[in-house]
Amino acid sequence: MAFKFKAIDHVQLAAPKGSEEQARRFFGDVLGFEEIEKPAELKMRGGAWFQYGNCQIHIGIEEPFVPARKAHPAFEIEDIEELKQHLSVSGIDFIVDDKLPGANRIYVHDPFGNRIELLEWVKS
Repeated sequence: MAFKFKAIDHVQLAAPKGSEEQARRFFGDVLGFEEIEKPAELKMRGGAWFQYGNCQIHIGIEEPFVPARKAHPAFEIEDIEELKQHLSVSGIDFIVDDKLPGANRIYVHDPFGNRIELLEWVKS
């Protein structure tokens, strides 16, 4: 094959109509993503786009809306213990999962019920 996959460009999560401010608070204020400008042709669809380093999350409006409760993006992070403290202080519930060998990981749900995995690989 001549083609090859290079990287994940972005992950899209669905949200209900009118939920952009909730997305800004969660992804921007709580998780520290920066909101980035959507292309003019896509602004009329609603939603919001966020970026942290090379990671992008696109929040797309979907009607009728159904959250992704099992399917999820997973983000590798540094200092997950600090993140856990930050989430607790921010009033965000998370689930600790120790079923992946070598990983310290948690799951959170965005304000719309979509599952997000956050993990830090344990150095041996």
